[in-house]
Amino acid sequence: MSRSARFLAALIVCACPSSAAADWLLTPFIGSSFAPETTLLIFEEGAGRALTLGGAAAFLSDGMLGLEAEVGHTAGFFEGSDPRGLVLSSRVTTLTGSLLLAVPLSITRESLRPYLVTGVGLLQARSKHAAGLFPIDQNFLAVDVGAGAIGMIGPRTGLRFDVRYIKAASGADGPFARPGLSRLSFWRGTAGVVLRY
Repeated sequence: MSRSARFLAALIVCACPSSAAADWLLTPFIGSSFAPETTLLIFEEGAGRALTLGGAAAFLSDGMLGLEAEVGHTAGFFEGSDPRGLVLSSRVTTLTGSLLLAVPLSITRESLRPYLVTGVGLLQARSKHAAGLFPIDQNFLAVDVGAGAIGMIGPRTGLRFDVRYIKAASGADGPFARPGLSRLSFWRGTAGVVLRY
């Protein structure tokens, strides 16, 4: 083992108290996507601002570190305000695994506990357009980064507020791609009920 690897291992051991505890946090959530950017062909104005439903399972220590698996589903993502209804159906689904960096419980106690989050996963985009023109049916490697806060209101329940930026990091551009734009990216804000185990 190299000297730098031994130093890093010792630093991690020293930073994590031996008596550290951890909780499982299950969080069903509701929210909205907003501020989309894409090179995919979208026919309707206002597309990308839609209701999101999902859930997260996190393993969060009373120190700084935690892990999270999350799924979010946004139906109607590519449907906007066009009364002609050029997009017949659409959805964007994300499945990500993330690292949480939270303010230690020794500082926040049981009050509002802020955190940062970043991770990778799958972003699945689907849409059907009128007359079958330019359908979207793609899977992307996704990256996400964001921040939020967890506030416990009882021994087993609490609330979570979360804002994330989600971006496709792979995949093909649309037929009329413009340089400098993301293949697909958007912001998402959510609020959920935390169940602690």
